[in-house]
Amino acid sequence: MLNSTTTQHKLVLASSSPRRQELIALLGLPVDVKPSRVGEETPADWSPARIVEELSLRKANAVKEEIDATADGRSIVVGSDTIVVLNGDAMGKPRDEQDALRMLGSLSGRTHEVYTGVTCIRVSDGKTSTAHRVTKVTMRKLSDDQISRYVATGEPMDKAGAYGIQEIGSLLVESIEGCYFNVVGLPVSLLAVQLEAFGITVP
Repeated sequence: MLNSTTTQHKLVLASSSPRRQELIALLGLPVDVKPSRVGEETPADWSPARIVEELSLRKANAVKEEIDATADGRSIVVGSDTIVVLNGDAMGKPRDEQDALRMLGSLSGRTHEVYTGVTCIRVSDGKTSTAHRVTKVTMRKLSDDQISRYVATGEPMDKAGAYGIQEIGSLLVESIEGCYFNVVGLPVSLLAVQLEAFGITVP
């Protein structure tokens, strides 16, 4: 049974990602979906942790500004951003199929890190919590044909690092070390901890 304080709050997910919508539903709280429309450009010298934290904050802030605090003050906006990092170089979503082929070729047979940043902002007073989680992922050694066939499915085109671990891309992954849901795009255990600062305890 959820803590009684949780029933007084509503989450607003600042993302159009079906994967994040499925994951945030695991918390068992009322959720509205209101995608952010912010740019995702960042300075070249930012660390991976700063990239995902700043972008998650940017997304959450943009949606918070669109919400009427007098009507929806108890709502908490949740923003999230995920990148793949190989040898310190950050990978977002591929620009096109050639970019996806390049990304997967570089990840093949190697271990990389997945960073996801999460920001929670309460609409009524702007109280904010931002954090991130890191998971290590080792990719199988893949042939050029295997990579080409995977890219041809279209799945990589809206995924950081050009693969989705929860779908066909799971066939490419040899092992993971850390939170699986972090790789999918929303580390729900981290989010649950962050929500405690807002008086929400789940489960």
